[in-house]
Amino acid sequence: MPFISKDWRSPGEEWVKTEEGWEKKKILECGRKHSFSQQENLETRCNYGYGSSDVTSFDINNRWMQEDEDKENMQVMENVTERKNSDGAVQPHCHITIKCTKEIAGFNGLSDAFKRLDFRSAVHDVRRFNYICKLLDLLISQKLAALSGCAQKVLFNMLEEVAYQVSASQQNIHLLNKLLRQLRGMIDCACWGRPLGSTQLWENHLVTINRILTIANTIQIREPGDEVFPKLQNLPEECVREVMLRLTDHKDLEASGKAYSVMARLCDEQRIWRELCQFHFTSQQIAFITDQMEPPHDWQQVYHKLRKSFGLREEYAEMIQLCRNCRCLFWKSIGHPCIADSDPTFQEKLEDVDKSSLHVPIPPHAFLKFFSL
Repeated sequence: MPFISKDWRSPGEEWVKTEEGWEKKKILECGRKHSFSQQENLETRCNYGYGSSDVTSFDINNRWMQEDEDKENMQVMENVTERKNSDGAVQPHCHITIKCTKEIAGFNGLSDAFKRLDFRSAVHDVRRFNYICKLLDLLISQKLAALSGCAQKVLFNMLEEVAYQVSASQQNIHLLNKLLRQLRGMIDCACWGRPLGSTQLWENHLVTINRILTIANTIQIREPGDEVFPKLQNLPEECVREVMLRLTDHKDLEASGKAYSVMARLCDEQRIWRELCQFHFTSQQIAFITDQMEPPHDWQQVYHKLRKSFGLREEYAEMIQLCRNCRCLFWKSIGHPCIADSDPTFQEKLEDVDKSSLHVPIPPHAFLKFFSL
């Protein structure tokens, strides 16, 4: 017998039509901060290497006019309560299902998580940029064909924000080029001519992709003017060495050696490669490799053997954290509204617990394991 009465387990969802399609009303509250940050970035984007014809081609004016209408729709949502911290700032966070039970279905929406955690605005934070780029790298290279249409839209919008950020900051252009190469390869080699999705959906995606490619092709690295002092060439060798000691990627070391003769000479120093080994690998791993080699050790050779044997350590300025109390994903620097902060009886249970163990850092590959991809 069919169940035709109202389902008592859920009141249902309310939806609002936006520029990107129909969205859940409770998800839109997480995008308010993004709408305002985009308005602030409009002038910056237009001032970095785009002429009037480029701005017209991106149809930026129409884009912001539509976002004004979306903002009016958000203001109508009077019954929506926002979670804020003590400073009044919105705290992006996302509750997830860890364990499947009869009462709770083990399903988490990737597109909803992206919006609740405000990933599009987080791209413009230098601390979170590399984390999000790595997440996009994994999605494009491994999971693109398995994404839903809504998740694909959010992914391409995030990639467009990355392109705007790279153009404005004049940094990390190699990360943008890598993502675009992977995206082009996935689309060209996809089964049936394209990844999963309708013709209309992919026509919209291709418009976004062409807009991103236009942005990438117009990026020009500008050298600092003569009035900027000191330049890299004016720094003493000791300062240049300290800069190189803080690079965590061997590709950056090799590229810096090609850019400046002093850096090329410093790249041959054993100290730089030894400290790079100590950063990425444990003393036991280093001893395992060095015991197989005759002294004196060439630390550059040791590093590459360690890299091939154990892989490199993932290091990000900021990562998504998982709260063990309320099963919530959040950004560490912003925090989240936790059940332990509002329930005195719950706080009593945590008196003898190590507070540092309650928040677990989630690297990009572990983040994707929470979703059915």
